[in-house]
Amino acid sequence: MYRQAGFRRRRSRRSAPASSSACKKSARAGKGNQPTGQRSTRHNPVNSWKGEKMKIKAFCKALAVAAVAGLSALPALAQDKTIKLGTMAWEDLVPITGIAKKVLEDKGYTVEVTEFSEIGIAYAALTKGDVQAMVSQTDYIAQDYWNKNKSRLEKISTVSFGCYQTFAVPSYVQIESIEELNANSDLLGGKIIGIEPGSGLMRDAADAMKEYGIELELVEGSTAGMTAALKSAVDRQQPIAVTLWNPSWMFQKFDMKFLQDPKAVFAPPCAYHMIAHKDFSAEHPEARELLAAIYVPLEANMEINTAVVDGKTMDQAVQDWLEAHAELVERWENIKSY
Repeated sequence: MYRQAGFRRRRSRRSAPASSSACKKSARAGKGNQPTGQRSTRHNPVNSWKGEKMKIKAFCKALAVAAVAGLSALPALAQDKTIKLGTMAWEDLVPITGIAKKVLEDKGYTVEVTEFSEIGIAYAALTKGDVQAMVSQTDYIAQDYWNKNKSRLEKISTVSFGCYQTFAVPSYVQIESIEELNANSDLLGGKIIGIEPGSGLMRDAADAMKEYGIELELVEGSTAGMTAALKSAVDRQQPIAVTLWNPSWMFQKFDMKFLQDPKAVFAPPCAYHMIAHKDFSAEHPEARELLAAIYVPLEANMEINTAVVDGKTMDQAVQDWLEAHAELVERWENIKSY
């Protein structure tokens, strides 16, 4: 109401009759015969400066808002450059994970690695997002876990191929086939030394025990325990049967041989896949492209593990391998800018 009333009052003053005041007539005449009721369009330096000042203030305010918005986005950008990798504490998986870590770090990522001793726990962590990516043998060895969780995961790429596992003995043991185990039970102490319960290898071994009617005891334990028992037997040239896989430094150090599996109970040679939490590729496209470029031959895996057995740390063994294959790594890292 106040603005409306004021507006009418100003209009009534402008529209006053010409005969009401001689002073108003002479004032209008002195302005260059400007038509009655029109505002002057002459430049006013005071008003012009005020307008420019307001524009400068508005620009500075917009700049400040943009700066604050940019600073507030920095933590999110930093977090996007952190990748959490998981890995089973298995000798054929740790080197591949170590290589992936170094490749991501070359591109400015901070990489955190979590090792797991139980594959079920590793898959649970991946589905929940506690880790974002890891290497797994999804075709056979970890197929049950993959099938159970694949709706919440994604498969990025194949990072190696040729993993095989079954029963094995030192080359000096005169047994060639799984079918010969029962006949040599006393020679082998009535036992086959296994690894962690719940692993794909132990599940396949249990199936083989039934399929072949093996009467020996399949001893559950750990990879470290099996390795220690194998080394002790080889050092004394005693017979022993174990569950074993390739790639493994044990084939190079202990001169091992797989037993033939005529009934094909154990899985054929299979691939290693880089798998990730659902939406990882969409949320981390650069990291995804880097991980997809990596391929580690079995020979490289065994070379790295052998160096570790000979006294190097895993980090140093991985770094030495990467430096020796710098041209290959450069091709892996040759991706578009993000």
